[in-house]
Formats: sequence, C-alpha cells, structure tokens
Amino acid sequence: MKLYGITTCDTVRKARKALKEHGIDYTFVDMRKTPVECETIDRWLAHVSIEVLFNKRGTTYRKLGLKEKNLDAAGMREWLCKENTLIKRPVIETDDGEVIVGYDKAFFS
Repeated sequence: MKLYGITTCDTVRKARKALKEHGIDYTFVDMRKTPVECETIDRWLAHVSIEVLFNKRGTTYRKLGLKEKNLDAAGMREWLCKENTLIKRPVIETDDGEVIVGYDKAFFS
C-alpha cells in the first residue's frame, strides 16, 4: 500500500502512526519531494469524487483565491495537477486498488 501526504501534515502523521501501530507495511510518498502526476490523480478520481479529493479547507486554497474562481470539476482537476497541496491528505492506495482519502479511523481498526 502507498500513503501519499506531506510530513508536516498532522492528519498524515496520525495515519502513519496508526499504520505503524497495526503493523501495516506501506510506502510513504512525500508529495513535496515527489509530486503526484495527473495520471495518478486520474486513477484516484476513478474511485473517489473530485469533491472528496480537492481540499477547499487548506491554506493553499485560500492563498490562491480559488473560491472566487468557482471551479468546475475540470478546473479542480487542473489545479490538483498543478498544485499537489490542494489534494486532501492523506491519500491511501491499497494493494487491491482501493483509494481512501483523509484519515478514517474505521480503516485503521
């Protein structure tokens, strides 16, 4: 399984800690060091909606003034490809292809 996130994100830290506590092997992908490509984002969007993946609550969203742009799904996807910090974190890709966005306690129990 792969866990995508950034090291400074508290939610990502919680998920990594939970995976470790449950003895679950995973590969961590730091989105700041290894940007997520559009191909990967499109793969995720085959499993989750753009509204789930696109983070409207973060600092990047506010700094870029995206609320005023009233982005449609295509516009949100374009921004996700340009600015990975707009991706809600963490994103977990399981070995069987499932995609989980955000920290879901139920997944870790």
